Amino acid sequence: MADLLKIRIGTRASPLARWQADWVAAELRRYAVEVELVSINTRGDQQQAGPIGEIGGGQGVFTKEIQRALLDGRIDLAVHSLKDLPTDVVPGLVLAAVPPRESCGDVLVSREQIPFAQLPLHSLIGTGSLRRRAHLLHARPDLQLADVRGNVDTRLRKLADGSYDALVLAEAGLKRLLLTAAITEVLPKSLLLPAVGQGALGLETREDEPAIRAAVGRLDHEASRQAVLAERAMLAALRGGCLAPIGAYGRIEADGELHLSGNVLSPDGRQRLSAERSGPASLAGALKLGNLLAQELLVQGAAELIDASRAK
Repeated sequence: MADLLKIRIGTRASPLARWQADWVAAELRRYAVEVELVSINTRGDQQQAGPIGEIGGGQGVFTKEIQRALLDGRIDLAVHSLKDLPTDVVPGLVLAAVPPRESCGDVLVSREQIPFAQLPLHSLIGTGSLRRRAHLLHARPDLQLADVRGNVDTRLRKLADGSYDALVLAEAGLKRLLLTAAITEVLPKSLLLPAVGQGALGLETREDEPAIRAAVGRLDHEASRQAVLAERAMLAALRGGCLAPIGAYGRIEADGELHLSGNVLSPDGRQRLSAERSGPASLAGALKLGNLLAQELLVQGAAELIDASRAK
């Protein structure tokens, strides 16, 4: 009898990251794969004070150490929140699967269960995301925005103790941690476009491990991969990085086509550039769609707004 394939999964140790890794492990075990989980402490986990963008330039602060462990052979599979994974190709690594995407939008969690439009003037909103900050200020310039770090439970405790009037969080994280009772309002995408890849997992393996790639590839969800590939192609063409005030929403609609909405904002939210396109639902179509949308945004002046966000 052949030995079972064994896959060592590298993951951050936060409750949400552990949930994601446990889910992947359970799915792989369904295909008779032996799984071991390996916790890896990333730079973003080590430095909990201050904005994420100030940590080593902000790029890959939650992914680089895990990718290094993958390249070194300490693990065989990296489970990433896809929104944290830079679009730059790492030689020797491949995105082997994008499982079915969870809800990709953002939600408001307010201390008094007050919806966004009814929050009092100058309410203090906690978010560590420049994208969320810019979108919220575009809609409500009166709001006060403050950085908040830590895992979801930590952020909710800070809200409860009065440090903020409200938080803006990813809906997917609250769903996965069974904390949806905390949600005050699911924010419409007309107000706040998601981060590129938000709500999706990225399963990364070594390129030269065909058996592992094949096993992990069984978890791939074609529609989710096409949607996030279009978003990531747009981001790469904009050269924005995963922390810039850029929103994107890819999805296959009832017409069977892949639709992509994108926007770029100034850090203060005063300017917002938007574009939308649709095209064939395929991997090649996703790449083309993302690049075309990025070019539309660049023609509108997106590069200047992205440069302004880097100067913040």
